[in-house]
Amino acid sequence: MVETIQVRERGQTLQFSFADMLRYAGPYSPAGVAHAFKVMQRAFAVLSPDAPPQRRSVAVRTAFRGPGARDGFEAVTRAVADGRYSVDRSLVQADRGRLLEDFVFEVSIGGNSVTLILRDGFVTEEFIDLARTQDRTPEQERRLDALKTVLAQRVMETPAEDVYDVE
Repeated sequence: MVETIQVRERGQTLQFSFADMLRYAGPYSPAGVAHAFKVMQRAFAVLSPDAPPQRRSVAVRTAFRGPGARDGFEAVTRAVADGRYSVDRSLVQADRGRLLEDFVFEVSIGGNSVTLILRDGFVTEEFIDLARTQDRTPEQERRLDALKTVLAQRVMETPAEDVYDVE
């Protein structure tokens, strides 16, 4: 069975799979899309446990700058187009180390919010090193693409509560 994220809009329930979100985002940031998927799963379970949230009631602030996560949130919530998505570098948690410091997501639904932080063991040093390398060579791009695919698979195979902690 394919996992989906559900939201409500104008009386209808909309369902989005990881594949749906990836089609919207394109093939180059599967890991970011996977993180957005798990963040929404985790946040929606905490903030709206009894019913899917209203699509346009979801707001996201994050330290994470990647386009895959942004596009994943946009596909499901339309938060980017509506101005409810922002990258806020003040959320960086440097004390968690360079592998985890950017993976901080504050999700709000209505007046309630939750902050989620990535658990250790998903992101590797090689991934961060390559992701932060300016002017990557074609070989480095291929390697980073492979690492993104592996990370996306690892994140998607894991239950959301085992990927992200509620802070």
